[in-house]
Amino acid sequence: MSIPTFKTILYATDLGKNMRPAFRHAISIAQQYQARIIMLHVAEPIGTTGMAVLELYVPDMSDDFEQEELREILKKMEQRLEAFYTEELGKDSGLVSEVAVVTGRPAEEIKKFAAAHDVDLIVMGTHTSSGFGGSLLGSTARKLVNSSDRPVLVVPVGKQASPSGKAPVKK
Repeated sequence: MSIPTFKTILYATDLGKNMRPAFRHAISIAQQYQARIIMLHVAEPIGTTGMAVLELYVPDMSDDFEQEELREILKKMEQRLEAFYTEELGKDSGLVSEVAVVTGRPAEEIKKFAAAHDVDLIVMGTHTSSGFGGSLLGSTARKLVNSSDRPVLVVPVGKQASPSGKAPVKK
């Protein structure tokens, strides 16, 4: 059995405001292995009830609404990526080869996307919720860890995470 290497890393993001620690890990691993990163966000579909309400109040827009939302999410991801490069690396590292948005159930879609793109590692944050059960592993991460046939690195995120990935020292 050989030591694993990583050529393609899938960074799965929920676009929460505290997800940088997870992305820093993806960047670090990609730099060490000279790997490429695919950045993915899975948007939950609007559903039949949401579409019915949308068609009722804005009938002309309902057909294109979901596609427009996906384009806006993709634009937001690209802006965040550019901001990360500027603020943390000083330049575009060229490590992110693709930015993608798909719809569906997050754990299932991440798993399908990873298989379709033959990724060697999935990197994601725990979750961004700080409500009840905030210290627990997020449901998407938990489902993926339990069902993925690929290694999954789950990075703690949120206010408690520092740039080094370690908990801040209390003074």
